[in-house]
Amino acid sequence: MLEKVEEFNMDKVIEKFERITKDAERIQRETLRRILEDNASCEYLQNLGLNGRTDPESFKDCVPLVSHIELEPYINRILDGDDSPILTSKPITAMSLSSGTTQGKPKYVPWNDELFETTVQIYHTSFAFRNREFPTKNGKALSFNYSSKQFKTKGGVLAGTATTNVFSNPGFNHTMKAIQSPCCSPDEVIFGYDFHQSLYCHLLCGLIFREEVQLVSSTFAHSIVYAFRYFEQAWEELCGDIREGVINSMITVPSMRTAMSKLLKPDPELANLIQNKCMGLSNWYGVIPALFPNVKYVYGIMTGSMVSYLKKLRHYAGELPLLTSDYGASEGWIATNVNPTLPPELATYTVLPQIGYFEFIPLIDFEGAKVDPSFLCMDPEPVGLTEVKVGEEYEILITNPAGLYRYKLGDVIKVTGFHNSTPEVKFVRRSNVVLTINTDKNTENDLHLAVEAASKLLAEEKLEVVDYTSHVDLSKEPGHYVLFLEISGEASDEVLLECCNCLDKSFVDAGYTSSRRVNCIGALELRIVRRGTFQKILEHYLALGAAVSQFKTPRCVGPTNIKVLQILSDNAVKNYFSTAFN
Repeated sequence: MLEKVEEFNMDKVIEKFERITKDAERIQRETLRRILEDNASCEYLQNLGLNGRTDPESFKDCVPLVSHIELEPYINRILDGDDSPILTSKPITAMSLSSGTTQGKPKYVPWNDELFETTVQIYHTSFAFRNREFPTKNGKALSFNYSSKQFKTKGGVLAGTATTNVFSNPGFNHTMKAIQSPCCSPDEVIFGYDFHQSLYCHLLCGLIFREEVQLVSSTFAHSIVYAFRYFEQAWEELCGDIREGVINSMITVPSMRTAMSKLLKPDPELANLIQNKCMGLSNWYGVIPALFPNVKYVYGIMTGSMVSYLKKLRHYAGELPLLTSDYGASEGWIATNVNPTLPPELATYTVLPQIGYFEFIPLIDFEGAKVDPSFLCMDPEPVGLTEVKVGEEYEILITNPAGLYRYKLGDVIKVTGFHNSTPEVKFVRRSNVVLTINTDKNTENDLHLAVEAASKLLAEEKLEVVDYTSHVDLSKEPGHYVLFLEISGEASDEVLLECCNCLDKSFVDAGYTSSRRVNCIGALELRIVRRGTFQKILEHYLALGAAVSQFKTPRCVGPTNIKVLQILSDNAVKNYFSTAFN
């Protein structure tokens, strides 16, 4: 059972964490036993012939490794209203909706109260370690949290993003208030369901309570960067609202407008102070500590695809520490950050053995590169949580209380060490190859490194990459990579062609370079898109029901993602072809 709010004690949480991680193998067996006992009567496990057995050996013998596509027939029956015990013995009470940016459409993932409990356990643990290093007391948080609308499927099942399902849980406010600074924004802003209006009000609330704000946070680093990019454009309007004590007419959601009107009083002195702060900044460097003088740190997920936003986030944060939060997915939580003083680039996560049953598929060393075994038609035996080896890379399998059994999460991690007997892991990349035409296999991380190399050329011109994505164009032979960049200003044709060549040369995968040299892959194409193009992509996903706090820019746009390809193509203003391999 979780600690009750009134019993929460930071030292006890850390003590419990140390005790559990010292006996990770036993805790894993107990966790699997509990999950299988609770769901023994469900159709999925019954059909696999498990027959009530709960030991890891029987589980591995009977239950296959699966990805989401194998579970879709079962999930679709639940969505259609079948409340029989399909994946779990108890009915699934809700579905979490993934962001949909990876495959071009959202996917449904089972959600229940047990997953909410694992969320609380993760939050408690990470807060205890974080607050030990960076204590906050009697302050507020400027949290850019956005809850999208929950809706009912045609079968009557409640559905929403994972973050929305957490925020909407009846126990959220009660359970969380003991471990987090209260958000300076009222619930009406978080649940306002209009992202642009909520963002404006979040910033306004932060300014009103500027002396009390002790941390700035959001689920993803992207949301924080986006918020302060928007602040650059909206600060004068925000100052006007504070000066006059009247909320901007753009706020039309009645509940949001009413809540903000209660907070907003005429304060010319504060408005002048904020105005002077903004006018005194050089290119908005250090805007966060300038506006919020008592902030201790900036907090959110800053690894994986969020690494691309760290440079801009550091620019806004000045000297404030950046703390990356915990490691999980729409399918469930995996690990927590118990070393918050490490910079995001060095962050590791400690797996919590009591929140799920975890297995790890070893990646194969093929021609000097770690690759997914499926590429080589191999099926290595997964290993258990305590059997992983330091320095090795693995793909994660998760078994959770909400009906996922030996589920391939699609993440590749590297084991960096052990905390007691449970592994510390570093997120490496998504397991799926992002860009491939011939024998080339370039991942999201390879793409990131290529864009980072090109961004250094732009930095020499005092320009930066606002955002980027990619596409494999197979419309002509040979196929070629297309990279879309949105940059912060105008660059010369010479600089952009140099960037194009740099991108092409930065893909060091042997399959790519050899294919380029013999023209089995065509010259890389760089397309520069108008400012605001990636904002349009964000709005497209919001219209599909994604929450901005869960949004991740798709790093590769597949041929079936027609709408996003259309947005990119319609907004392309310049294009260049690499001459690097001529």
